[in-house]
Amino acid sequence: MVQQTKDRTVIAQEISALGPWFHNMRIGGIETAPGHFLGDYPAVKWKAFRHVVPEDLEGRSVLDIGCNAGFYAQEMKRRNAGRVLGIDSDPHYLRQAKFAAEQAGLDIEYRLMSVYDAAGLRERFDLVIFMGVLYHLRHPLLALDLLYEHVVGDQMLFQCMQRGSDSVASLKGDYDFREWEIFERPDYPKLFFVEHRFADDPTNWFIPNRAGVEAMLRSAGFVIEANPEREVYLLRRGERPYLDEPTLRILGGSADIGNKARLD
Repeated sequence: MVQQTKDRTVIAQEISALGPWFHNMRIGGIETAPGHFLGDYPAVKWKAFRHVVPEDLEGRSVLDIGCNAGFYAQEMKRRNAGRVLGIDSDPHYLRQAKFAAEQAGLDIEYRLMSVYDAAGLRERFDLVIFMGVLYHLRHPLLALDLLYEHVVGDQMLFQCMQRGSDSVASLKGDYDFREWEIFERPDYPKLFFVEHRFADDPTNWFIPNRAGVEAMLRSAGFVIEANPEREVYLLRRGERPYLDEPTLRILGGSADIGNKARLD
């Protein structure tokens, strides 16, 4: 009994030393962020869409981009995923993730890396988790393009904060140069630019409406398979829209890749 109390005290001290935590993890029976402003986050969110991820991932490879303290990486490992790699550009979160995985006895690899560096892994993953990252990026469409070209092998679990209209316009493929009114519609795809801060966070750069998120995903070549919760999508790698050769060079691709995507 004394030993259990001591162990719990030590764990509590280590959790505190690694704080503050954004993910509310349960480590040794202790919550890391019990007063989270979103509640029991991200577990409370995960409950609403976990049914779209197979209960048994059958050894499939998983990449968790912007993994934070590793909540989703751990959930994938518990579902029998094979290789699970979490990447984040913040070493503070990676220290938390490594500690949480060690305490849970889960074999998860973590690396200090941004989404823009992910192509350097030279590996496609069966499932990519890209939750809560896009609106923190100054170059969001570039990130989606790079993931399509180099990282996503099959599916991607995606979430992005949204603001504005929740409706999606039915649009034509092209409009005359003199067209103005279509851009005034609240259901037209939009990205709201945050020049300074939103929610006291200087890394919130672009916040799309629902039409904007879905249009960007399609433009990057992803097919929306499910939208189980507002802001959350299960995507599959589909046909890539045609890209010109200069754009493909930026992405590290080739004209052949772009043409093949157009012809497939």
